[in-house]
Amino acid sequence: MALINPYINFNGNAEEAFHFYKSVFGGEFATIMRFKDISCDDNPIAEHEANKIMHIALPIGNNILMANDVPESMGRVSENENRSKISVSAETREEADRIFNGLSHGGAIECPIGDSPWGSYFGMFRDKYGIEWMVDYDPKYKGKI
Repeated sequence: MALINPYINFNGNAEEAFHFYKSVFGGEFATIMRFKDISCDDNPIAEHEANKIMHIALPIGNNILMANDVPESMGRVSENENRSKISVSAETREEADRIFNGLSHGGAIECPIGDSPWGSYFGMFRDKYGIEWMVDYDPKYKGKI
């Protein structure tokens, strides 16, 4: 079956955000590529953007969370107006609490984590980088959705 892997655009703080995500999820980066790594005569990169992230990937379970910094020449992205959410399906309540508490630190909680009317353990928030997350533990699926 195909996997869906979220890809996030940032305005210059992708590396900082991904170190934060790594501190919560664990693991190691599969890829960190900077714009200077693809610079050439046909595609010169401005010096002030050379160290920005062209591509970063953090494997999480069977999925990969990926991102980049959007070059200024392409305009700014509005993280706070994205209204897309990354949904994390935890395997236990304890894992759901750990992920929710870790990622929401410094952010804004939209729905505190707790028992939902539909039978799962659920919470929703915007992290300190403006990215929206949903964390869910459903004992019927145990992280399999």
